[in-house]
Amino acid sequence: KQVIDMIRDGFFTPGNEDEFKDVVDLLLHNDRFLTLADYTAYIAAQDEVSTTYNNTAKWAEMAIHNIASSGKFSSDRTIAEYAREIWGMEPSYEKLPDPHHVDGKETLTV
Repeated sequence: KQVIDMIRDGFFTPGNEDEFKDVVDLLLHNDRFLTLADYTAYIAAQDEVSTTYNNTAKWAEMAIHNIASSGKFSSDRTIAEYAREIWGMEPSYEKLPDPHHVDGKETLTV
């Protein structure tokens, strides 16, 4: 509440107190992204992250576990999946020509 009041009152924009009036109005009256609704939980989670980050052994353990638990990811595979599942087509793996070479000659000049 204090920060919203400070923004609303022009604390951060001296001489232009209404600079962020629309932002404050949206947050307080039409917060469709629920920015403020879970702000307390966000701060609590961020505090936990900060505490864990300061414990380097725990942070390293969690990072390694996260990497080891992640699924296979490949942008090529993801794009091919998207082509099949969303567009209903088979992707092409044909290599495209280098746009900077025409007939074996470099066309890019610096």
